[in-house]
Amino acid sequence: MRAHSTGVPGMRSGDIGGGQGDQAGRPLQVALLVPCHNEEATVAAVVAGFRASLPAARCHVFDNRSSDATAAVARAAGAEVHPVALRGKGNVVRRAFADIEADVYVMVDGDATYDAAAAPRLVRRLLDDGLDMVVGARVDQDRAAYRAGHRFGNRLLTGCVGLLFGDTFQDMLSGYRVFSRRYAKSFPAHAAGFEIETELAVHALQLRMPVAEMPTAYGARPEGSTSKLNTYRDGARILGTIARLFKSERPLLFFSIAAAAALLLSLLLAAPLLVTWLETGLVPRFPTAILCAALALLSALALACGLILDTVTRGRIEAKRLAYLAIPATRGAVPGPGDDRRTGVAPVAERVAGGG
Repeated sequence: MRAHSTGVPGMRSGDIGGGQGDQAGRPLQVALLVPCHNEEATVAAVVAGFRASLPAARCHVFDNRSSDATAAVARAAGAEVHPVALRGKGNVVRRAFADIEADVYVMVDGDATYDAAAAPRLVRRLLDDGLDMVVGARVDQDRAAYRAGHRFGNRLLTGCVGLLFGDTFQDMLSGYRVFSRRYAKSFPAHAAGFEIETELAVHALQLRMPVAEMPTAYGARPEGSTSKLNTYRDGARILGTIARLFKSERPLLFFSIAAAAALLLSLLLAAPLLVTWLETGLVPRFPTAILCAALALLSALALACGLILDTVTRGRIEAKRLAYLAIPATRGAVPGPGDDRRTGVAPVAERVAGGG
């Protein structure tokens, strides 16, 4: 069987088992996804920057019910504009992954705070290391760009996810990511708003996908544009999403904690009653005894729910894994300016996590 070139030195299509990018020797198709809501002041700069760094990529701007001229400005800048009626970034991501066909997906917020020049480096990291997601971890160039409250909230929420699902990411809430086709087409996208970043991280951790983080410059918003992020409201929604994912993706641990709490409370309330009964043979506080029995039953029921739902969750994870494996791995070369691999920037050593 004759092997075709993939565009990566030392690698042929016959060596990698027929990925998306080596069919008929064609270059990979890259899609730029830009969620926007009232980003008239910044969307043109975002589109221009990424068209310069990834000239072969098709730029898709998803206009999420903007009340300004975001759609017209993006279209004039050369992007394909897709209106999304349901409000929220999560709804945009769901629509983008469902409707756009590509081998590699680059997703970036439309606020012109992320470094477009880093895109070829992120894409090539995805391809060279066979990853499914690369996160552009924010390194602020201006303290005003990354406010202290947002920085603390990001660390807190990232730490919560790391504690519950695995310590892989340092900037879970970054709006700059690169995905393989495998990832995009296996992602269920339940979240509606900014909590979608949490779901993106947990999906990769749950299926133990190979992922990485790479530092990217993060700047302040240009004058004339305003942030759509509400620190407390969106932080609470993200925290609620973490709790929901904890219950649905790790039900045995979740319900075991509830069972242990109910059983402990039951034992604490029952201890004085037991002492009195041993001394007098009487149970003077009968309502407390009923409460103790009810708490013990509740503990048993919670544990039973955890065991049953854990079996269901394992089946769901197996189904998601099979859907993920049904899509060929992304391999190949991305046409663009720069080095001999045609992806733009020399490699650097970064933090990698995950497995096959």
